[in-house]
Amino acid sequence: MQTLFDLPSIQTEAPTVAVPTQPKSKAKRKARTVHASVPLTPWTTVPDELIRDADWIVVSSSGGKDSQAMLSYVVRRAKALGMLDKVVVVHADLGRVEWKGTRELAEEQALLAGVRRFEIVKAEGADLLKRVEIRYGKLKAKVQREAVERGEDPAAVKVPPAWPSSSARWCTPDVKRGPIRKLYTRLTGELSHLGRPVRILECIGQRAAESDQRAKLAEVEINRGASNGKRHITTWRPIHGWSDTRVWREIAESGLPYHPAYDWGNRRLSCVFCVLGCTSDLVNGARRVPELAAAFARMEVTVEADFKQGLSMREIIRRAEVLEAEEGPAARPPMGTAMSGYVGKSSTALYRGRLALLRERFALAS
Repeated sequence: MQTLFDLPSIQTEAPTVAVPTQPKSKAKRKARTVHASVPLTPWTTVPDELIRDADWIVVSSSGGKDSQAMLSYVVRRAKALGMLDKVVVVHADLGRVEWKGTRELAEEQALLAGVRRFEIVKAEGADLLKRVEIRYGKLKAKVQREAVERGEDPAAVKVPPAWPSSSARWCTPDVKRGPIRKLYTRLTGELSHLGRPVRILECIGQRAAESDQRAKLAEVEINRGASNGKRHITTWRPIHGWSDTRVWREIAESGLPYHPAYDWGNRRLSCVFCVLGCTSDLVNGARRVPELAAAFARMEVTVEADFKQGLSMREIIRRAEVLEAEEGPAARPPMGTAMSGYVGKSSTALYRGRLALLRERFALAS
């Protein structure tokens, strides 16, 4: 089967919670110990050496532009080394809170890139919105219990915000990191016959340009929290130093499809309403997925806090309604609109042709 890397290159740049009257003593949590075999630092930071050394190369794909640019880059290197069979693409399915078609898009990107193994993982139990409500119930019970211990009126205490935030991104370990680690356990079991810790190279599409916090992240490091005596996890951020322009150039070169939300004006993709998203992205989401925006607004009432500090979902919906009244229904610009702003119209036209050819050849091969 021909993949995108066999094609010619394009030259382009809650409810009230009962308060216990007898507070229970909490057992102290033991500090987690890391297995002695897990290294403190990676032995190399050279991309090809990382790929050669790995037993599995796991590419985390949100379906967004950074993920697919990373996928293209990692696959190209792995293919050149004859190690494409090591690559596994994993998508953490976020359910109703992510843009429609994201899971399917992530799978198509992997298949068109020539990756044979695509995995979908999903957190068990409640979705993100329900988790916010559950978290609110726990926070409320805690502050009310502490008020009783101090001899204060528990009904008068203020409950901390239950929503995720830039300083409390509990959503990531809950609905992404945890389920992906379960995949690591399965992959480790598949190679248990090696008789040594399985080496997993986890590839994450985080870029320094996204935030000051991400700029401080190392390009290569040992993930000691996910490692143990059976597996050693090395985290690699292949596109950490890339600019937006270089990301779009990689997408143009690859011919891989990207999510139309970028053409609609979004800067980032994953959850429709991410607390880290800019206001224009949030308003765009409210225009295009109004039923989800309404669900977030109802949850604001339940948990007694705005979705984002200083910006409620009610206000986001109001701004969306103003734009709808002024401009009419949200437009759907042609595919390539976002890309052309970075690589130009001629290169975008070549990209569209390349994508069509990729899909046609894949359909024939299938």
